[in-house]
Amino acid sequence: MSKIKVEATIAADLKTVFNCWTEPDHITKWNFASADWHCPKASNDLRAGGKFSSTMAAKDGSMAFDFEGVYDEVIVESKIAYTLEDNRKVEITFERVGDATKVIETFDPENQNSEELQRSGWQMILNNFKSHVESL
Repeated sequence: MSKIKVEATIAADLKTVFNCWTEPDHITKWNFASADWHCPKASNDLRAGGKFSSTMAAKDGSMAFDFEGVYDEVIVESKIAYTLEDNRKVEITFERVGDATKVIETFDPENQNSEELQRSGWQMILNNFKSHVESL
């Protein structure tokens, strides 16, 4: 399978976008795909070799899981690369585009869900992120 890519251009400066992406107090406000889910807790050790974890849970309590990985590379306000628990690789780049910031996520697909379902889910989370940052 080839890598999947999602992206969004956010009407905010690079520093704000990067901080909202990496600070647990912000992560809990955007890291879910739909309104019936939430992210009750997040932790983040933002350095190569550091670990991160975000709990994604259905608001009705029917399902929850931890999205976890280890950072391979961190270049502040530019690039984050990490490896998930199942050894899939993810890379996020942050690019200044005029007064806005483009966020591009590229990730290895998993084998349980279709590529389209995965792309859609990751894009919905990225869209939540965009809405969160632009509402600040």
